[in-house]
Amino acid sequence: MTLQYLTDIHTTDIQSGLAIPWLLLPLPCPPRGLWAEAGLRAEHRLNSPWLSSSSSLQIRVDGPRGNALQYETVQVVEPGPVLRDMAFSKDHEQLYIMSERQVRVPVESCGQYQSCGECLGSGDPHCGWCVLHNTCTRKERCERSKEPRRFASEMKQCVRLTVHPSNISVSQEPLGEWAPLCSTFLSVEPQHGAMAAPMTSWLALPTGDHHVVQLQLKSKETGMTFASTSFVFYNCSVHNSCLSCVESPYRCHWCKYRHVCTHDPKTCSFQEGRVKLPEDCPQLLRVDKILVPVEVIKPITLKAKNLPQPQSGQRGYECVLRIQGSEQRVPALRFNSSRVQCQNSSYSYEGMEINNLPVELTVVWNGHFNIDNPAPSCPLPAVHLYKCGARRESCGLCLKADPDFECGWCQGQGQCTLRQHCPIHESQWLELSGANSKCTNPRITEIIPVTGPREGGTKVTIRGENLGLEFRDIASHVKVAGVECSPLVDGYIPAEQIVCEMGEAKPSQHAGFVEICVAVCRPEFMARSSQLYYFMTLTLSDLKPSRGPMSGGTQVTITGTNLNAGSNVVVPAAELVRGAIMSTPRCPAAPREMRWVGEAARVQSPAAQPPCSPSLQLCEVLSATEMTCQAPALALGPDHQSDLTERPEEFGFILDNVQSLLILNKTNFTYYPNPVFEAFGPSGILELKPGTPIILKGKNLIPPVAGGNVKLNYTVLVGEKPCTVTVSDVQLLCESPNLIGRHKVMARVGGMEYSPGMVYIAPDSPLSLPAIVSIAVAGGLLIIFIVAVLIAYKRKSRESDLTLKRLQMQMDNLESRVALECKEAFAELQTDIHELTSDLDGAGIPFLDYRTYTMRVLFPGIEDHPVLRDLEERVEKGLKLFAQLINNKVFLLSFIRTLESQRSFSMRDRGNVASLIMTVLQSKLEYATDVLKQLLADLIDKNLESKNHPKLLLRRTESVAEKMLTNWFTFLLYKFLKECAGEPLFSLFCAIKQQMEKGPIDAITGEARYSLSEDKLIRQQIDYKTLVLSCVSPDSANSPEVPVKILNCDTITQVKEKILDAIFKNVPCSHRPKAADMDLEWRQGSGARMILQDEDITTKIENDWKRLNTLAHYQVPDGSVVALVSKQVTAYNAVNNSTVSRTSASKYENMIRYTGSPDSLRSRTPMITPDLESGVKMWHLVKNHEHGDQKEGDRGSKMVSEIYLTRLLATKGTLQKFVDDLFETIFSTAHRGSALPLAIKYMFDFLDEQADKHGIHDPHVRHTWKSNCLPLRFWVNMIKNPQFVFDIHKNSITDACLSVVAQTFMDSCSTSEHRLGKDSPSNKLLYAKDIPSYKNWVERYYSDIGKMPAISDQDMNAYLAEQSRMHMNEFNTMSALSEIFSYVGKYSEEVSPALLGGPLQGTGRRPRNPCPQKEPQQALGTGVHKP
Repeated sequence: MTLQYLTDIHTTDIQSGLAIPWLLLPLPCPPRGLWAEAGLRAEHRLNSPWLSSSSSLQIRVDGPRGNALQYETVQVVEPGPVLRDMAFSKDHEQLYIMSERQVRVPVESCGQYQSCGECLGSGDPHCGWCVLHNTCTRKERCERSKEPRRFASEMKQCVRLTVHPSNISVSQEPLGEWAPLCSTFLSVEPQHGAMAAPMTSWLALPTGDHHVVQLQLKSKETGMTFASTSFVFYNCSVHNSCLSCVESPYRCHWCKYRHVCTHDPKTCSFQEGRVKLPEDCPQLLRVDKILVPVEVIKPITLKAKNLPQPQSGQRGYECVLRIQGSEQRVPALRFNSSRVQCQNSSYSYEGMEINNLPVELTVVWNGHFNIDNPAPSCPLPAVHLYKCGARRESCGLCLKADPDFECGWCQGQGQCTLRQHCPIHESQWLELSGANSKCTNPRITEIIPVTGPREGGTKVTIRGENLGLEFRDIASHVKVAGVECSPLVDGYIPAEQIVCEMGEAKPSQHAGFVEICVAVCRPEFMARSSQLYYFMTLTLSDLKPSRGPMSGGTQVTITGTNLNAGSNVVVPAAELVRGAIMSTPRCPAAPREMRWVGEAARVQSPAAQPPCSPSLQLCEVLSATEMTCQAPALALGPDHQSDLTERPEEFGFILDNVQSLLILNKTNFTYYPNPVFEAFGPSGILELKPGTPIILKGKNLIPPVAGGNVKLNYTVLVGEKPCTVTVSDVQLLCESPNLIGRHKVMARVGGMEYSPGMVYIAPDSPLSLPAIVSIAVAGGLLIIFIVAVLIAYKRKSRESDLTLKRLQMQMDNLESRVALECKEAFAELQTDIHELTSDLDGAGIPFLDYRTYTMRVLFPGIEDHPVLRDLEERVEKGLKLFAQLINNKVFLLSFIRTLESQRSFSMRDRGNVASLIMTVLQSKLEYATDVLKQLLADLIDKNLESKNHPKLLLRRTESVAEKMLTNWFTFLLYKFLKECAGEPLFSLFCAIKQQMEKGPIDAITGEARYSLSEDKLIRQQIDYKTLVLSCVSPDSANSPEVPVKILNCDTITQVKEKILDAIFKNVPCSHRPKAADMDLEWRQGSGARMILQDEDITTKIENDWKRLNTLAHYQVPDGSVVALVSKQVTAYNAVNNSTVSRTSASKYENMIRYTGSPDSLRSRTPMITPDLESGVKMWHLVKNHEHGDQKEGDRGSKMVSEIYLTRLLATKGTLQKFVDDLFETIFSTAHRGSALPLAIKYMFDFLDEQADKHGIHDPHVRHTWKSNCLPLRFWVNMIKNPQFVFDIHKNSITDACLSVVAQTFMDSCSTSEHRLGKDSPSNKLLYAKDIPSYKNWVERYYSDIGKMPAISDQDMNAYLAEQSRMHMNEFNTMSALSEIFSYVGKYSEEVSPALLGGPLQGTGRRPRNPCPQKEPQQALGTGVHKP
């Protein structure tokens, strides 16, 4: 119940009703002329002495005539009725309300108002504003309220503050009294006037162009703030565009030529241009869409206004286009203040999935000054790059493209392109606007559906290519199975889709093709489908259940034949489900409407029947023999529903034009009366206690049918929560959910809903004595239980201690087993490696030739580089002049420095230029070494001048010099690799490969049982067995069989690779057959043969996971005979010879092979590729954890996975000797009869000279320079990529192990100490004890080199000349020069001034022109044309 307070009294009753006696009210604080005494009256709308809980109570005070004003409504009792009598307390500050209990309500609640405006605006006659206490209260409660301005009773008396100025710039110089800002005013004038704000500190403005602070007035008497106002600090400099600057609400000005925003216009001189209005800002104007075809050189002209003219020293205009995340800058020309043009250039983007790519275009000048774009939400101008051929594979798709693209179909090339790209006769060019605009050779690719009723009405969808460009082209030329099919305009998609409605077929017509003509029926414009369309006869046989309420909604299942024929198609998920419509009649229906026929039509006379509106329900077809529907509601008037007990009804279905199903007489559906519920009494509210069931009364709650076994599915909701229902004939018993308060009750059955009213569940009363006793007993039992748990825990702790001791013993045994496993594995590997190395001599190691080796290091990933190809003779003549320039040291150094100073000269370009220069200078290594030394010296100077740490020198390849240094060592250490270091490196590779293949290797994830890398370790127990198979050589069936060790858990591809390794163990990898080109044939007894494959129809699939076939899958026993045969379709085994199996195997083999350059390692872990045909995921030994199908605890072992990290120790111990041999060979000055290469000594001496020159005597810095120079730049690359040196194949697990060895090698060359802990990477922990020894080797190696006698320049030059002579003709120098010259053309504008000015400044004299016949600029730019 609510209480309403009113004032401004009147004497007229608001409404009629019972009235209580009048009660005199002396007001304690008479407000604003209100009478001291007044009458109080309560009125209500109900003729009862109690008010309903939903009623409101109005209180009136009688006074002078006028309108009453309600100023407050107070909630008094919730819920429940209230007595209409009430009384005041003795002090007249409380009002007593009588309900089930007495309620006391205060007469006023002034404290709820927080401001003077709210207090005086509420209209409460008792309240006023106590100014210095900043609170709303009665006047007598405010101290010294009788003094002037202490107590406000009118709105105009509220204190208000005004500040001048209202804002100030943060960059403004402190002026007078505004310099600081404070929060306390020291004095307040009692009258209106201005007050100064002395400040004590300057504010730091947070992010944004303004910050609002509060200025407050505080009373010294009360210590409270009683007035405040806002003050704004603003910052113009945060605006970086003219429009945002001048449109700011603050006093900001834009300096056009400085491109800054300032509060002080004096800082913008007249010449610079001061802008205050938005229309004066330099800005681009809206233009039509700009279309630019890719790879076509074209200018872009833009409209603008107020474009500034760059001043002296400022750069010109540029267009910046951001294409797919990358930025392309194009020079632009300013014609005048209103036009700018992006110069001729071509643009492109990747991929053929997008045919029209919107591109963001920005115009800048002076490098970074942006011209404003007034519509940032819609970038202007709108530049669109487009490809005619993208997603327009057919003539029709091409011609329906936007005419503005000017795309057309080139018949000779069979592609969509621009006119200038189609050099064919005029008759071969098709365009939409031309005379020849009809596409030939239409094609039908799909028809949906392929079945339909003979009566017609089916909507057939025809998809294909070149199906006309206008509807009139196909409007009368479509036949389906010989029957005319009328195309529909709504379903027509030009060139792609036709939707037509079938006519009626003759009885003799059963099936046929779809035939269309485009415009004219000539052979080149006709098409026939490859699919047949069939006519079907639809029948219905049964319906279950056969009863339901008249409200409808019963789920009915109908069975029959050919129910899926037709075109009422819905598409849930990705499957086509045809629909039918189930209906009941309420009047005679149109021929295509479905209706229910029965007694309903005879209940009312024709004159009394309601208007026509048949009830329809959409049905869902599940299969050709079954569909489900919801029974429609039966349309009856309320006077007839109660008279019926059962009502059999006939029904029908709308299925295209099938007339035989419109009315069915053989299957009856019985209706029974709807359930009827009673309301919760007159008030509609039912009061209950928690846990009390809710009873809904009614009739017909159980259908009155014979047998009485039919029950309805009732749902009762209390609020939003359902409750458990028990049904009888006259009531529903609902177990109320755990709720309190008032909630609506809703009952649902069939297609009807009914609410009997609201239920009020009162909260439980305070605890009774039995409840308190029960709680005490429960508490005692809980204490006893806790004590018992503690005793059990103590016993369990003792058992845990014993278990821990047992685990400790098991760990000791485990360590012993690991040591024993290491010893056994090493002995076995020594035997295998001895067998391997016994067949290898110097020529047995598959070294790559010098050209292939250098190409893989200099240009990794590029198979056929231009430096290996010949050029035309006329081109070579043109490059000879450029070759003279390259041989000029001044030119070459200036050229390299100029290129490196360009921002667009990327890291890839630096490496490429360095490799090309070294390729050109292969025949002149003395000159190349001289240039390299100069570049390195410059690099060292630059590094020290920039204050970088000296240890960072040569750490990364960020300059041409660093890449040239790598290439220099590549050229000069090839002999050392072949004669000395290659053998231990190859032995390490073979040892790793053989050790990995001794245990299981997952073909999908690349994880292995034996590994040095934690990431590539199988962390679970894999059961496997070693088999020895006898393999027949694929070259000769008569050659002796070769025994091969295989694991029964190996995939078929792994078996083939191991067999190829065994048969062709001394043959280089590139000369071996590929496993993908061979089939594995298992030759069983009695001449039976079977082709084994990774995937075939016997492959196991469980829960969307498909496991690759292994030898264990085929149950191949030990000692079996197998053979590798060429991949072909054979007749050995009918099960495995299907085309699908062949395709799957080939797909898998391609999946696990690396692509790109030989043994490209960009993707070290093969991806788990789902089978796109079936949606399953592949696995071999371990399921990928990222799919979430396999948790850590389900990985085949109850032990934690870290227990398997001990396998890293076993593998490391096995391979330790081979790692030591390699490191010892590299870090020895004389080993295996080979002396230290001169290049190493020469370069180390050069670095020492540079250190002496710059006064660097820190041994750690010198050590780091040498480590970055040779081990990091050369040896690490060789260790990680042995395929650069040998003709081998490196798989992912071998690569992971070599990466660990390479990391150990790098750590050995470092001078810093690595503090290792339990969280350190496993690869560092693995060799933590060995690295100190390796560091000693490195330090001894560097010391020995330093003690060796220095190499004279004459000896080094002789050595370099000999190396040049040996490999003089390995590369095509002219082709390399052509590639370098491309950079000259690209940066000609920057290179020419540098050559003319740069060398002169450095040498103090003008260099001799290497091209006397031409000027230097002509020789670089126009004289020598780019080949």
